[in-house]
Amino acid sequence: MDLRLAQMRTEYAREGLDEHAAGDDPVALFQRWLDEAMTAGVPEPNAMSVATATPDGVPSARVVLLKDFDERGAVFFTRYTSRKGEELERNPRAAAVMLWHPLQRQVRIEGRVERLEAEASDAYFASRPRGAQVGAVASPQSHVLAGRDELERLVADAERTFEGREVPRPGDWGGYRIALERVEFWQGRESRLHDRLVFTPGDGGWDRVRLAP
Repeated sequence: MDLRLAQMRTEYAREGLDEHAAGDDPVALFQRWLDEAMTAGVPEPNAMSVATATPDGVPSARVVLLKDFDERGAVFFTRYTSRKGEELERNPRAAAVMLWHPLQRQVRIEGRVERLEAEASDAYFASRPRGAQVGAVASPQSHVLAGRDELERLVADAERTFEGREVPRPGDWGGYRIALERVEFWQGRESRLHDRLVFTPGDGGWDRVRLAP
């Protein structure tokens, strides 16, 4: 055992999360926590780990950027032919985690996944910096490259192709939305007795339960 890792320990003692403070709406609570993470200067406060799996249960996870969040779900963008895109096509469910460590908070989201409407993907793609647009066109995301030189050649080819004109969204690139079938808010507490409140859709609203840490 690596004792350096085994002995790493942080005592969480900032604040708690009770049912009154959480309220009855996970979307409102999420927005409040996100605002507080942004105000606190947490780096990349919209960074979100997304886990997908093959139909036979082989998981994979990666960090993406959350680009929208409302009662319909959590939105991120990628290439449909990437590993996560191919897994979502065959097994359209995902789990996501957002960690705001300076605030000793996590949010976990689980639910079915659907592609974002084409118009919404078009609008977001158009808002990206041109370099990111060109990169999305050029990069065969998740596929094998012979080396960095091949990627740079693909980018240069795309830059020449679209020189002097707008870069259109590739047909195999766009957004996904994770439905809010389960949303857990985790607040660190002393002695690892953390607060965990879980929201699930109920009859005309949300059901909320507390889980043991």
